[in-house]
Amino acid sequence: MVDVLVTNGPWLIGIAAVFGFLMAWGIGANDVANAMGTSVGSNAITIKQAIIIAMIFEFAGAYLAGGEVTSTIRKGIIDSAYFIDSPELLVYGMISALLAAGIWLIVASALGWPVSTTHSIVGAIVGFAAVGVGTDAVAWGKVGGIVGSWVVTPAISGFIAFMIFQSVQKLIFNTDNPLENAKRYVPFYMALAGFVMSLVTIKKGLKHVGLHFTNFEAYALAVVLAVLVGIGGMLAIKRLKMDSKADRQTQFGNVEKVFAILMVVTACCMAFAHGSNDVANAIGPLAAVVSVVESGGQINNTAPLVWWILPLGAIGIVMGLAIFGQRVMQTIGKNITHLTPSRGFAAELAAASTVVIASGTGLPISTTQTLVGAVLGVGMARGIAAINIGVVRNIVVSWVVTLPAGAGLSIMFFFMIKGIFN
Repeated sequence: MVDVLVTNGPWLIGIAAVFGFLMAWGIGANDVANAMGTSVGSNAITIKQAIIIAMIFEFAGAYLAGGEVTSTIRKGIIDSAYFIDSPELLVYGMISALLAAGIWLIVASALGWPVSTTHSIVGAIVGFAAVGVGTDAVAWGKVGGIVGSWVVTPAISGFIAFMIFQSVQKLIFNTDNPLENAKRYVPFYMALAGFVMSLVTIKKGLKHVGLHFTNFEAYALAVVLAVLVGIGGMLAIKRLKMDSKADRQTQFGNVEKVFAILMVVTACCMAFAHGSNDVANAIGPLAAVVSVVESGGQINNTAPLVWWILPLGAIGIVMGLAIFGQRVMQTIGKNITHLTPSRGFAAELAAASTVVIASGTGLPISTTQTLVGAVLGVGMARGIAAINIGVVRNIVVSWVVTLPAGAGLSIMFFFMIKGIFN
């Protein structure tokens, strides 16, 4: 059956590229909107600014750091040994998985549901492999791990966000002179954000540009950058014209202005981390199709990236966000709990920290669930009444539906594509 790949090769690659672009579009509409939702929801930046930031940093993250994950999701979820005799099934499957996950993400985005792009593509891959090839082809332990991450990831990021926000309350807001204390402590929060962020960049981004650091060098460099960010923050805050004799309400407003600056930094960080982490969901299956077709049916564990694949994914993500991202931004930024810049900062820093922890351990986490968990953590710090339970319930239901929805669509498309090409 390898002749199918030879005769229809260009067609298969073309179709995979279109569906890969659709999937990247869905990631932009759904996931990037999460990364930016807290900044927009807390009014730290406008939607237009969010789109510009996301364009630059998502693109940079996807382009510089997106190569690493391309193999892990592919290798981990299904066993490629089952496809050696019929590589065309893997090609049809990956194409149908991209289409299925892309459609589900666009539906979810239209409804304003922040779902996980990672789990959409995983569900789709599991679906075609289990039904089209055999249940043995799926590494069910890995799938179980992903289901487990629905609880673990939001819990970790929620806890970190809760702690960060509580510390902000104690050190700044609940004091006699919030403004002076903000000037004193915010540079430390900036440095912390700088540290987490540079760690993501160094560990995930730079090694694809050919720069390799040992763990010690990476941490040392991150500490240096954190100190610089902190000093820069101190100078920036000094330049803000604010009256520390003003009444508390005015002081609170001024403190939030300081955190708004921080939000812009964390928004850039989240966009970069997200681009490097999640572009693989669109380009992994696409790279698999290209490598199987071009090698005449050989299945390798890692797929080398052809030059046009990363830009295709990166452009798709940016366009999806710009054209379709507003509804999910609304859900995350406004509907779960009322966010101010300080709360949004705590949520984003917690989410970024969780992403660092997870990418260090190679878990296929969902940035969406990390961020929703973090926003919930900040809401919990103000008491359960501060959280819109109805919205949270819908979000959780949409997470549970994601795996079966991706799987069901993917099985349907798999048999259609198989029927067309065989």
